[in-house]
Amino acid sequence: MGAPQNYVSVSRRPPDVEDYIDMLRRYRSWIVGPMFAGLVISVVVAFLWPDTFVSSALMQITPQLVSSRLVPNDVTQLLSDRLTQMEEEILSRSSLTELITRPSLNLYPKERSQKPLEDIVQDMRKNIKIGFPELGAGGGSSDRHGVGAFLISFRYTDRYKCQNVVRELVSKFTEQNIQVQRRQAHLTTEFLDDEYKAAKERMDDLDQKIARFKIENQGKLPEQFQSNVTAEQSLQTEANRVNDSISQHQGQKAMLEQQLDNLISEQQFYSTRSEDSIAGASPTAVKNQQLINLEAQLSKYRSDLAAARKIYGEAYPEIGSIKAQIEQLEQQKAELEKQQMEQEQTSPKGGPVRVSNPQMQARLEELKNNINTVKTSISMVDLQIERLNAQAGELRKKIAGLQERIEQAPLNGQQYESLMRDYTLAKAQYEDMVKRRDVSETANDLEEHKGGETLQVLDPPSLPEQPVEPNRPVWAAIGTVLGLFLGVMLAAAKEMKDTSLKNLKDVRAYTNLPVLSSIPLLENALLVRRKRRLFWLAWSSVFILGTMAMSGSVYYHLFGKS
Repeated sequence: MGAPQNYVSVSRRPPDVEDYIDMLRRYRSWIVGPMFAGLVISVVVAFLWPDTFVSSALMQITPQLVSSRLVPNDVTQLLSDRLTQMEEEILSRSSLTELITRPSLNLYPKERSQKPLEDIVQDMRKNIKIGFPELGAGGGSSDRHGVGAFLISFRYTDRYKCQNVVRELVSKFTEQNIQVQRRQAHLTTEFLDDEYKAAKERMDDLDQKIARFKIENQGKLPEQFQSNVTAEQSLQTEANRVNDSISQHQGQKAMLEQQLDNLISEQQFYSTRSEDSIAGASPTAVKNQQLINLEAQLSKYRSDLAAARKIYGEAYPEIGSIKAQIEQLEQQKAELEKQQMEQEQTSPKGGPVRVSNPQMQARLEELKNNINTVKTSISMVDLQIERLNAQAGELRKKIAGLQERIEQAPLNGQQYESLMRDYTLAKAQYEDMVKRRDVSETANDLEEHKGGETLQVLDPPSLPEQPVEPNRPVWAAIGTVLGLFLGVMLAAAKEMKDTSLKNLKDVRAYTNLPVLSSIPLLENALLVRRKRRLFWLAWSSVFILGTMAMSGSVYYHLFGKS
């Protein structure tokens, strides 16, 4: 076996400018080739990539025409929130599907034959942008809280369809805004109308309860408490007066009864001495004298009765007494006439006649009249006492009723105050609902006349003249730079892999020996010319093919799409 060899690792010499120039000369094909390939590929891709146009429209938010101080806006939702809601509805699957499949638009025909419609809807949703325009230098950009205008844009390969799609989106936003405002106004009006009806029903129900409470507690209401107390005091005073009057009449009755007993005793005394015996006197003559006296008394009392009726009327108390005396005298007259007829038939002529003593008889008549008067007075006093007792009973019932009302007043007062408090709140709520409903109806009418907040097209959908992408010069530059970068990397890798000595500097650096002379590389001239021809032929072919590819893509872009 041979002896093992010892290898010494030597670090590479740092290259200088001449080394870099030499590297470029040696690896020019590795650098230029990828750079030219990047240029060709980027140009072909850029010109085969279809143009994408962007059409946009600017919509402005116009406040309501009528001052909000006169007609408050019934739509409380912020317009930015409404825009978000409208954006979700307009960009919904059903809305975008209708636009894609509409015959007048016929969007994405190739994609529809290759992908499901759901994926195409997602792609179209990405190509629609709804945002807020820049305000310019130093102005920043608007946001959804201070929204005054917003921009609608759409990206598509056909500029006319692109403009038509933006026009349709603007129309949908306008219609959707009107529908949202009217729907919210109608919902607000219906809600307030329902609340108004509920408040009215509650107020009417409480009104009926209060009316029923007043009927069931008539006289027991809180506002009648003081009047009940005053009435009870007045009735109590009246009852005391009636009781005093009853006591007076009872005392008067007792005196009249005592007076009647005395008159009856005196009448019995005079009755035993009222007749005398007269011999040879005519009974008829005696009786006639008595009848004459009775007629005189009757005439007197009748005159008094007529005078009393004329002066005092029928309601005068003494008229009853006079009538009673007249009736009594008429009865006495009738009895006296009857006795006279019987005596004339039975009495013998020429015998003694029992003749009434005129003085005694007059006294008896006076006593009878006094007795009748006292009895009449007692009867009248009894009637007065009976009337006063009935009046006192009625007063006691009324006082008891008032006392019951006064005792029940606190409980009734609590119930009544609770009902009135609920009624006051219900009435205030009802009046508030009436005002709100009227305001809502006015705002609804304003929306019907399109006087509320509206969306106005500030800039109509534009017809794009130049595509926004692809930016072909930029793509060509990017492809060239990437190819150049790739070529440089390949040349660097090739140089790092090649460890041979390239020039005299490497020999001196790695051998540390002086170089006496150098012998140039001697090659066959024919072989050199053949390599050179092959080199230029290869590069010419590559250049021609690359130029043809780029020219073909340009031609396709300009004339091949139709």
